[in-house]
Amino acid sequence: MPDQLSAKDWLDAGLKALAASGFTALKAEPLARALKVSRGSFYWHFADLAAFHAAVLGHWREVAAERIIADLENVPEDESPLRLLLRRTFSGRLALEKAVRSWATFDSQARAAVQAIDRRRLDYVELLLRKAGLPEGLAQARAQILYWAFIGYALSDKPLPKTRQELVLEELMRMALHQDDMRRRAVLEAGS
Repeated sequence: MPDQLSAKDWLDAGLKALAASGFTALKAEPLARALKVSRGSFYWHFADLAAFHAAVLGHWREVAAERIIADLENVPEDESPLRLLLRRTFSGRLALEKAVRSWATFDSQARAAVQAIDRRRLDYVELLLRKAGLPEGLAQARAQILYWAFIGYALSDKPLPKTRQELVLEELMRMALHQDDMRRRAVLEAGS
């Protein structure tokens, strides 16, 4: 029965190995051992290691961006998708994010995947800010600041204690959506 693994089983194992041990763990033999199957199962689903790496990066995008965005698009109207996103981001374990970004420093395919997911996430945060009433330029700037905060957090070695998470979340929300800044900026943009 274990030899009947799906491609998704291999990709999930790849993401787990990547988060735990880095991109050098993305090889058929150690993954097959961890899954207690033969390497033949790996090659049944993937032509070679390069094809597996490309699929792992695609699966990462699905897990780390597309599913999260889809979940946020389905929140009740009385909840803030931005607040939920920030809460999820700053309370999660980000070993996988750190591992993929490390991989991207050595591999052009991983670098392209990171750049694509960065653009997708930035565009989505900007959209959330515009839906909250920020003008386009201000939404772009604040989306970038929020994203840089996320990258800094993802690459840091210190998780935030629960009480600090809430303080950081509230401060990020205040900075992102501060109404006085929005009004002042709208006046400035209207005058130019």
